[in-house]
Amino acid sequence: MDDDSPIIRYPHGMEGFTGTGLACIRSERIVFAGLGFAVSPGGALILSGPNGSGKSSLLRLMAGIAKPAAGALSWRGTELAGDPERFYADMHYVGHRDAVKPALTVRENLAFHAALRAGTGAGPADIDAALDHVGLAALADLPARMLSAGQTRRLTLARILASPAALWLLDEPTIALDTQSVARIHSAIATHRAGGGILVASTNVPLGIDDALTIDMAAYAADGATIW
Repeated sequence: MDDDSPIIRYPHGMEGFTGTGLACIRSERIVFAGLGFAVSPGGALILSGPNGSGKSSLLRLMAGIAKPAAGALSWRGTELAGDPERFYADMHYVGHRDAVKPALTVRENLAFHAALRAGTGAGPADIDAALDHVGLAALADLPARMLSAGQTRRLTLARILASPAALWLLDEPTIALDTQSVARIHSAIATHRAGGGILVASTNVPLGIDDALTIDMAAYAADGATIW
């Protein structure tokens, strides 16, 4: 993203994104427990820790894909379960795997995801701008199956730029990206936060966000405990 990209300013009160007493159970194993966080508008939260420590699992709880075994998540002062439609309209989730349909073109993939978000009441999409920001404008009419791993990841990340959302939940956002593409994502994150947007990202490598809050998932591990 260029440094002069327009900043989208998200309306918000004092509340941001919070979680209290969160626990996750997977295959009868307690992955983590007693986890809490609070991220204010314009803030960033980085999830670190070894593989299997629960970074992706926590992001899935945050996105509403799975429910916590204990604890609660709140968005702008309201528990997620109390107003899920509002939350989904305000949130982008990009998982570790690329959600790309290989038979569709690059542009058609973005249009498909933008149409899904339109059903949540999200703002209007700007697909051309998103493709330009991630450096895929010249490949817009190419079938997605022709993309390299890095280009496919850039297409996946273009979803967060195609239509506005105040909360970005990103699982390993820089995986498979070259240096230039990483710089573009860093710039996009900075612009997003400048407008009051919130970032939560998992990573195994430094993202270079010096003022971000950090959660070491290993600190909340249950050391192999099970529910029985």
